[in-house]
Amino acid sequence: MKLGLSIGYSRAHLDVPVALVQRAEELGYDSVWTAEAYGSDAVTPLAYLAAVTKRIKLGTGIMQLAARTPANAAMCAGTVDALAGGGRFIAGLGVSGPQIVEGWYGEPWGKPYYRMRDYVAIMRKIFRRDGPVSHAGREISLPYTGEGAMGVGKPLKSILHMNPDIPIYLATSNEATVKLTAEVADGWLPLGFIPGSMAECQPWLDEGFKRAGNGKSRKDFTIQASVHVEVDNDVAGALARLKPEVALYVGGMGHRNKNFHKDTMTRLGFGAAAERIQELYLAGRKDEAIATVPDEWVDLKSLVGPPARIQQRYRAWEDSGADSLSVRSHQLEAIEVMAKAARLN
Repeated sequence: MKLGLSIGYSRAHLDVPVALVQRAEELGYDSVWTAEAYGSDAVTPLAYLAAVTKRIKLGTGIMQLAARTPANAAMCAGTVDALAGGGRFIAGLGVSGPQIVEGWYGEPWGKPYYRMRDYVAIMRKIFRRDGPVSHAGREISLPYTGEGAMGVGKPLKSILHMNPDIPIYLATSNEATVKLTAEVADGWLPLGFIPGSMAECQPWLDEGFKRAGNGKSRKDFTIQASVHVEVDNDVAGALARLKPEVALYVGGMGHRNKNFHKDTMTRLGFGAAAERIQELYLAGRKDEAIATVPDEWVDLKSLVGPPARIQQRYRAWEDSGADSLSVRSHQLEAIEVMAKAARLN
């Protein structure tokens, strides 16, 4: 199994952990992943990292679809890939949620399934430069001919000769969108993936490969899972440090009636806890929401504790069906312990 390093997005002050990324590259990590919510963006840090690294792949985990048009996403991907020397960029895409899409970007939530399909199709056309790009989609069309259009738009072809094979990964979680991911994307950034998830997901992936209609199969596709890693002899203490983020996402990162993180926790058997966490968080009782997060839930989706415990529990992830595992940690010791567990050296 390959390893990636997930550095997420910056909090109040921009902080790109360059030394940590460089150490991960030295240890043999395959990729580094950035993110965006409503602060620092996912692409700019990768341009910076391209200049201070040599070979590690540069992935967005994720670029939010509403944040930029598919043409701009393709331009960003093609530009950073060229700066990095070619063959290093991975365009990870996702829809975010309706609160951010409509509240931050001022875009309609629309039909995310069809938006993802159109988005990927347009990006691929731009990458490949087979001709001026036009697309008649259900959610996105080029040229634009809708309300307010002057009617003078024309198909264009990228001036920059981009890498035509920049991989596109989709961050999805439910049956319909996972099938779409297998059909149109090169890889999957699964939400809520844990050891044992493939039993449910494999039929969805197989159906998506079948729909692709070009002989596509599992060998043509990457599953990039992720896991929190925290090295500490105090297992309970390590789990406790990860609970505030769980409470934030399950309780507050989404509308009461539309929260993908809460849905994932419910689907994996922790529905009662998810409901209570959201109830407390939205009532402003954040400390109580954090205390309500079950140790079992955090431990299920994390690798925490002394190095020996992490290495032993990593084996289940190694056998999970994922091809690569993004380590979510800013802890140098965690990066090194995982490199040893994955036998990178």
